[in-house]
Amino acid sequence: MKSNTSWGNVAGWYDDLLETSEDSYQKNVILPNILRVLNLKKGERVLDLACGQGFFSRQFIESGARVTGVDSSTELIALARARSPKRIAYHVLSADKLEDIASGSFDAITIILALQNIKNIAGVYSECRRVIVPHGRVVIVINHPAFRIPQHSSWGWDETQRMQYRRVDNYLTESQIVIDMHPGSKKKETTLSFHRPLQIYVNTFAKHGFVIMRMEEWISHKRSMKGPRQAAENHSRKEIPLFLMIEAHVQ
Repeated sequence: MKSNTSWGNVAGWYDDLLETSEDSYQKNVILPNILRVLNLKKGERVLDLACGQGFFSRQFIESGARVTGVDSSTELIALARARSPKRIAYHVLSADKLEDIASGSFDAITIILALQNIKNIAGVYSECRRVIVPHGRVVIVINHPAFRIPQHSSWGWDETQRMQYRRVDNYLTESQIVIDMHPGSKKKETTLSFHRPLQIYVNTFAKHGFVIMRMEEWISHKRSMKGPRQAAENHSRKEIPLFLMIEAHVQ
């Protein structure tokens, strides 16, 4: 079974997507919401875990926070360093083994659209607990596990009811799924996605001394073009969220 989950081989494509696309979920949905939830204060110490090429790290620094970014991909960290001001410290480390990070170093930790690509989430939560200060907070954003299950969820159309619906084939069963990282490319690059029901994320937080303080479900910003299904498609987007945010504090 494939074990590599790094995005290093598609670092250039991923960087281009986040930096040039005006229609990305990262820019239009995740960014405004994560900044609102964090409400960062000047001087707060933030760890952007699995930071990729630093898209969110650079936004956090604009709030006056002191930011550190960590990712397991050497290629993505190289891009992050090239794009970022020197005051952001970047490290090539696995999210479940932060050996270069001292205990009690951060007031807040973010893990944005990454936990679904990490096998050892218990190790990630354990390291978060170690490097965060008492009463610190961890904010995760994931693809909504109830509605976005790779290869086991899809949109459907009910012609009789003139309604778009979301089909979910499996939810409670954990699964490890091979994902095409760059659909449409001649050169296939794959990674692993790990589906887990919501209870796994919540209960693993609890086992590591965290208390859930807030949860939000975020919808798509996109709208359908004019046509016979426009109203139904737009209604579905408003009712079925794509992303889940969980904020947890240290007890």
